[in-house]
Amino acid sequence: MSNIRITKQFTFETGHALYGYDGKCKNVHGHSYKLSVTVIGTPITDKTNVKYGMVIDFGDLKKIVKREIVDVFDHATVFNKNTPHVELANELEQRGHNVLLVDYQPTSEMMVIDFAQKIKQYLPTHIALHSLRLQETESSFAEWYASDNL
Repeated sequence: MSNIRITKQFTFETGHALYGYDGKCKNVHGHSYKLSVTVIGTPITDKTNVKYGMVIDFGDLKKIVKREIVDVFDHATVFNKNTPHVELANELEQRGHNVLLVDYQPTSEMMVIDFAQKIKQYLPTHIALHSLRLQETESSFAEWYASDNL
């Protein structure tokens, strides 16, 4: 049976600031992110399985990504917890804002690494994460490939 890649796309709105950066992105701002999640595997061959012919049900993949990424990051503001932005984060949280403090600079590159780690641990054993593409703007994106990270 052939390996097949399937992709599911997601969108979410997230704010962030890059502490110590020398450009405009040092200011708190947001993006309409587009995340493409591609997994690879062989279609189920058991004709008695309700998911016969599928690598993974798109709905099952959606549940994982929605729970681990979209529901967490959508309409949140992300700051590196090891920067002075923590003071701003605390103020925002006290005012009822959704704030995430992460162990990394919240660039698209670092976010896509974080997302890959989160998604991989919840995939069925016969499915592998092939790649992620996190699009920050219409013309800018970061990609993660399993083959680059062996």
